[in-house]
Amino acid sequence: MLIRPDNRAANQLRAISFTPGIAPHAAGSVLAAYGDTRVICAATLEEKVPTWMKQQCVKGGWLTAEYSLLPYSTLDRKQRDIVKGRLDGRTVEIQRLIGRALRAVLDLSKLDGFTLWVDCDVLQADGGTRTASISGAYVAAQLAVKKLMAAGKIKESPFTDSVGAISVGVYQDAPVLDLNYLEDKDASVDANIVMTGSGRFVEVQSAGEEATFDAAQLQTMIGLAHEGLQTIFRLQKEAIG
Repeated sequence: MLIRPDNRAANQLRAISFTPGIAPHAAGSVLAAYGDTRVICAATLEEKVPTWMKQQCVKGGWLTAEYSLLPYSTLDRKQRDIVKGRLDGRTVEIQRLIGRALRAVLDLSKLDGFTLWVDCDVLQADGGTRTASISGAYVAAQLAVKKLMAAGKIKESPFTDSVGAISVGVYQDAPVLDLNYLEDKDASVDANIVMTGSGRFVEVQSAGEEATFDAAQLQTMIGLAHEGLQTIFRLQKEAIG
């Protein structure tokens, strides 16, 4: 019998919220909460594009993301990357994932000459920091676009769809939705699903932890993710207004 650490049902999300306006100097910002995981996501617009776009004569604009775990976000203090003099592999992987997820629902030609920066800083980590970052980054970017359109800096929204993410996994031999830290560290299978509001996949990351999983389990996990993301898309829409 499945007993989750917080007594949730297998298909039950943690308490999820998106609180706008957490960083007043950003064009758009939100505090994304997935249970006890808290991430500040902030978007700012820069009136230039990366050097490689100019060198390769690539038209349009760009979106890029940065991600960090703040030193006090975990049980043991995490050393800042700047102290080590390099980004760790996990940080690089996650910020690339956030960037890919948002660019999947952007028409970059409508950001011509601009770079939209999205910064995701984890205040508290309890599992699902990358999924909370993606969902929060989308809200922050949408809020930024609304503000920039109102100011006349961009003519129309570059967004073609919404995007969100959620974790799933196999815990105590059962597929479950939205793993917290205790579940994540003991899960035999860990997966992160990134999906658009229209139901198309951006990314499916899944791996067995000294274990394997079959097609039926994968389909069940994807079904759980799809179900949970409908709630997340609704909450994102309410936060954006």
